[in-house]
Amino acid sequence: MTQLIRRGALSAVAVAATLSLSGCGYNQFQQLDEQVNASWSEVLSQYQRRADLIPNIVNTVKGEANFEQETLTKVIEARAKATSIQVTPELAKDPEALKKFQAAQGEVSSALSRLLVVSENYPNLKANQGFQDLRVQLEGTENRITVARNRYIKTVADYNVLTRSFPSNLTAKVMGYTVKPNFTVENVAAISTAPAVSFDAKPAVPAVPAASK
Repeated sequence: MTQLIRRGALSAVAVAATLSLSGCGYNQFQQLDEQVNASWSEVLSQYQRRADLIPNIVNTVKGEANFEQETLTKVIEARAKATSIQVTPELAKDPEALKKFQAAQGEVSSALSRLLVVSENYPNLKANQGFQDLRVQLEGTENRITVARNRYIKTVADYNVLTRSFPSNLTAKVMGYTVKPNFTVENVAAISTAPAVSFDAKPAVPAVPAASK
């Protein structure tokens, strides 16, 4: 009989503890932490997809005689810098490391945007189906990057609100949950637009001056 009473008491304590953790956001922390990790993995996947496209774009552009070398070099250098950053699970937890990662990826976006603009000056590239296919793939990837990054921003923001709010902040202190760094607004604004260039635009025809009378 005594053992039954003890078991019942232990069960009651376990249930109370479970309800207490649930009420203080413990389960939410678990769910949001998993969502943050999944969102981060998707961000990295899309950035890698873009990095894999760049060599093909560069090789195609190299085939164009007299292509602006400075623009091409900046794309190559930006990709090299971005891919040289060692991506570890700790990167997303380090504000300075995340800031450098953002900046490097932003440079890639800017360099690619410039390349697409410059390519408008080369009719052979505009008529090159392979280049146009790569451009479409790049634009699609840039859009996926934007979606993945925005989802990550939102998930981290939800996690951080839970970490700071009462009474879940008490659970955070007990369990060691801390505020996570996030993409900064200014960097997101600078690199959130996918490079888009229309190959349908026709060059302006200079006006012919009227003959003097």
